[in-house]
Amino acid sequence: MAPVTRKPVFLLLFFITMLLAISNFGSALGTYKPCKEMVLYFHDIVYNGKNAANATSAIVSAPEGANLTILAGQFHFGNLVVFDDPITLDNNLHSKPVGRAQGLYFYDSKRTYSAWLGFTFSLNSTDYEGTINYIGADPVMLMTRDISVVGGTGDFFMHRGVATLQTDSFEGDVYFRLRVHTKFYECW
Repeated sequence: MAPVTRKPVFLLLFFITMLLAISNFGSALGTYKPCKEMVLYFHDIVYNGKNAANATSAIVSAPEGANLTILAGQFHFGNLVVFDDPITLDNNLHSKPVGRAQGLYFYDSKRTYSAWLGFTFSLNSTDYEGTINYIGADPVMLMTRDISVVGGTGDFFMHRGVATLQTDSFEGDVYFRLRVHTKFYECW
C-alpha cells in the first residue's frame, strides 16, 4: 500500500486559511466609520479692483504681464490667492459666521481648472472652538473632490481625516461657495 502524503492536505488548509485572512482584511478596510462629521460652507469673494468692501480674498501673485485684480487666462495658471473667508453652517453668505477659513490656493495647471489648497478653519462658536487644518489638490471641474485633514487644535486636537469639497455656487471669477463635508477618522 502506498504511503499517504500530507502535502496536499497541508496546502489545502494553507489556502483556505489565506482566503479567510484576505477576506477578513478586505472587509475591515471598508468598515471605517468617522468618529466625528461636520458640514460647513465657506464663501470666497475675490478682490477685482471694484469690491474692496466685500472682498475676502486677493490675488497676490500672477504670471508675468498679468495684473492682480483679474485672474489670468488659460485656466488661471500661475495665480496665487490668499483668503480670509467667512464660514457658515448653511449656504447663505449672510448667515451668522461660525468662524473663518484662512489660507491660500494657487492654480497649478495649464490644461484644466485645478488648484492646490492649504487652509485652516478657525472656529469660535458655541458648538465648536479650535482649528482644523486642510491641505491638498483641488481638481475644480470634478463635482466632488477630497482633500486631507492633517490636524487641529481645541475641540479638534490631533484630529485627522478627509474633507469632501463640492462647489455649491459660483458667480464668474468673483464669488464661489464651497460645501466642506469633513469626516474625522482619528479623534483624540
